[in-house]
Amino acid sequence: MVSVTIDEQSLEVEAGSTVLQAAERLGIEIPTFCYLKRLPALASCRMCLVEIEGQRRLQPSCATAVTDGMVVRTNTPLIDETRSSMLDMLLANHPLDCPICDKGGECELQDMVMAYGPRESRFRDAKRVFHSEDIRLSPVIIMNVNRCIQCQRCVRMCEDVVGAVALGTIEKGMDTAVTGFEGSLASCDQCGNCVEVCPVGALMSFPYRYKARPWDLVETDTVCPHCGTGCQLTVGTRKGEFMRVRSKWDEGLNRETLCVRGRFGLDFVESRDRIKRPMIRRDGALVPVSWDEAGDYLRLGLSAVESKAAGGLASPRLPNEVLYQFQKLMRTVFRTNNIDCSSRWSTPFETLGPLVAGFYTRAPLEEVIGNDCVLVVGGNVTDENPVTEYLLRDSARRRQTGLLMLSARPSRLDADARVVVRVRPGGEAASLAAVVAGLVAAAGQALPRDVFADRGATSGGPETTAESNGPDRLVAALLEGRSVTVLVSADLLRSPEARAMLQQLRNLLQLLRILGKDLAMQFLFDRANQLGAWDMGVLPAVLPGLRPVGDHTARTALVRAWGAEIPPEPGADIDAMLALCNEGRIGALY
Repeated sequence: MVSVTIDEQSLEVEAGSTVLQAAERLGIEIPTFCYLKRLPALASCRMCLVEIEGQRRLQPSCATAVTDGMVVRTNTPLIDETRSSMLDMLLANHPLDCPICDKGGECELQDMVMAYGPRESRFRDAKRVFHSEDIRLSPVIIMNVNRCIQCQRCVRMCEDVVGAVALGTIEKGMDTAVTGFEGSLASCDQCGNCVEVCPVGALMSFPYRYKARPWDLVETDTVCPHCGTGCQLTVGTRKGEFMRVRSKWDEGLNRETLCVRGRFGLDFVESRDRIKRPMIRRDGALVPVSWDEAGDYLRLGLSAVESKAAGGLASPRLPNEVLYQFQKLMRTVFRTNNIDCSSRWSTPFETLGPLVAGFYTRAPLEEVIGNDCVLVVGGNVTDENPVTEYLLRDSARRRQTGLLMLSARPSRLDADARVVVRVRPGGEAASLAAVVAGLVAAAGQALPRDVFADRGATSGGPETTAESNGPDRLVAALLEGRSVTVLVSADLLRSPEARAMLQQLRNLLQLLRILGKDLAMQFLFDRANQLGAWDMGVLPAVLPGLRPVGDHTARTALVRAWGAEIPPEPGADIDAMLALCNEGRIGALY
């Protein structure tokens, strides 16, 4: 720890902390443009200059490390004059089109000029103009380079956090401009994170363009309904109409980032085809009716199917309360366990259940990815869980986490991984078995005979591609790390090899636990509340709490609580229910 005094306030901070970070802890505001917490310091905007005793020149607080006994001043006449001059130079070429700029009212340049800027400019020359029309970078991003203040946030966010290379700079000096590289549409994720971090109106959301002012919006915090990462969203509405989605900086595990689905994939709520009233099919056409009429129709229709089986399918994007009531309705009213959550799993829950119960880590993702090693098994994180990819990349680059990839599909994370094992499709189980065998051999200790669920679940050795590492590299990395996190793509649960893969995964987790590793395991779900659907019992063979339907004690407890009998036999999953529908043996599918 080192001691520092800032504006006559003293505190101790960790060695290596910057002056800006120390000032934030004291609640002292230092203006910045180019600084972003999750990006390396650039120190180009010069707005965060401070005076440090013993140094002749002003120093950038974002890039100056605190030393023991340092005395800093952040608010002096020289600093005020310097900040005003910097803003004056930015305004010299910045177009004053605030009345039509979408950033008006939440523009950092506006706020800085109001707080620190000149009241009159020294410059009388004509403003620099790069173009007369805004540039459409993508279907959702539009750019006005004339407004750019060269903070480089967008370029660094795109490259360092998102992992794409869709933006860059050209020319130099006062002619420097941010641009999309040739072919950038192919490399751009359309995530809009460049728009989010832009302090001015240089990068804008095309769907939101000219729609509303920020002070007209009613903002509501919610959680993204798409994948299972659980990103925090802030939805802006105007007069009840959907306008935009933003992320709140330093809040939620995603902080200021979102993927394209989270930022631009919620406009379906305003779809003209959205069903807003109950509808009943009459004479081949759907006709809007009242809620009472719809309820009567349902009661009559459902009461007529008692002679046949019923089935229920629920979305794994629904909240837990709805999922719980849904499975309770199916089990107590329709007396059936024909329930599924529409994910078409190839894995019986008798294989998956013990794995979830014994090893699944119910903790925020950002807590478990900071371990010494993070093994990602299967899938493509870039496509399925983009914000999880951002977090893993950040952990690998800033915290030196050993990122280990085992998958049949390439990913942008491969560039930051310590080990990449590329297998043939369906070869994950064999590769995991090879890793288990390698760990057993390397550990050199006697293990209990019954420690493994099934050592012979796969046949043949692992097939890896020529450009990848072998499983032995995974073994060495796992032995080296004191703490290990295993992240498994939910895509593998739909594979024909899912059962064998899960058995070998369980073997690996058991072995790592025996070897004394601090262990964590999670699935990378592609549906927002898949784990909640499992927990609530929206499965044909599982009751709420991941208890088997055949568990007499668990079933008796629910019968007592619900006051209704529950069928003791497992029901049909989604594939079986569809087959029963084709055979005419399902009377109602809810």
